[in-house]
Amino acid sequence: MSISAYGVQEGQGAILPARLERIRRNRTLIRWWLYGVCALILAMVVVGGATRLTESGLSITEWKPIHGVIPPLSEAEWEEELEKYRQIPEYQLINKGMSLDEFKFIFWWEWAHRLLGRFIGVAFFVPMVVFWAAGRIEPWLKPRLVVGLALGGLQGFVGWWMVASGLVERVDVSQYRLATHLTLALFIFAYLFWIARRLTPLSDTDAHERKRLGGLSRLVLALAFLQMFLGGLVAGLNAGLTFNTWPLMDGRLVPNGLLVMQPVWLNFFENVMTVQFQHRMTAYLLVVAGLVLTFATFRVSKRGEVRRAGAHVGGFIVLQAIFGIATLVMHVPLSVALLHQGFAVVVLAACVDHLAVLKGSFPVRG
Repeated sequence: MSISAYGVQEGQGAILPARLERIRRNRTLIRWWLYGVCALILAMVVVGGATRLTESGLSITEWKPIHGVIPPLSEAEWEEELEKYRQIPEYQLINKGMSLDEFKFIFWWEWAHRLLGRFIGVAFFVPMVVFWAAGRIEPWLKPRLVVGLALGGLQGFVGWWMVASGLVERVDVSQYRLATHLTLALFIFAYLFWIARRLTPLSDTDAHERKRLGGLSRLVLALAFLQMFLGGLVAGLNAGLTFNTWPLMDGRLVPNGLLVMQPVWLNFFENVMTVQFQHRMTAYLLVVAGLVLTFATFRVSKRGEVRRAGAHVGGFIVLQAIFGIATLVMHVPLSVALLHQGFAVVVLAACVDHLAVLKGSFPVRG
């Protein structure tokens, strides 16, 4: 794709070819840096899922953003960490009598999860500073990257806020906080992927395509976010370990007992049956909406970029639904469950990509 594929904002005057070429090179560097950070976030989502499925998330009972990088180095330090774990309800009510080797297993999962989070922060902050100092970041992009950095810091705080919910009165973390933590990670991924994708030279946009497809594309993206938030509630309540049949649930398409809690709204967040049921129903809605978007894209657009993006949305959503069904009926095996959780990020990327291709590259500003 030539540099002419970048739109030039009207009213800015002529931009010399040499400057356009320099902008192209800088955007290429920044784009691949952001793609790399997005790949790390995907890995973080998978490791976070493994931490949840192995019940490892409460094994480290303190938040030490700097000192916590160093794991226990001696037998005495390991015993100290285990003693701290013995003070929380999860140990006392579920894991009482856990051996040191068993504790080490769950400790390493949570330590790896936190270490990867720290590494993502460094992988974002250090290149940003280098690119900024070298004058490679366009002025309009700087505040957007600062927002990304702030979101990363917020995610670290939300992660500890989530863990803290399971240290005093509960034997696991709050499903509300877990769903918030997961959704924020996915939002950060989408935000950075959106910037990276639109730093790519894309073919000229079409107002007719945006008018016909833009609303539906945004709807599918919104449904994807909703479904992933609901998936966080499912994980937080271990709802995937119940009602492991499909397409029937408790022997019915619409099971009894969906609204037994009072007030009624609690069922949508705390009733295991209702939480799983709404995750199923939203999945069906998302599959339909994704396929409609795919077919509409092929009907409206003749551009290969847009058609590929549309095919990815529908195809990936259907594949993700299959992974979800397999996770359920197989009683949540670790490998399949992590595939399901990780592929959710791929679905999200496809939805963002469709919107980005419709919108086109960020214009070059004089």
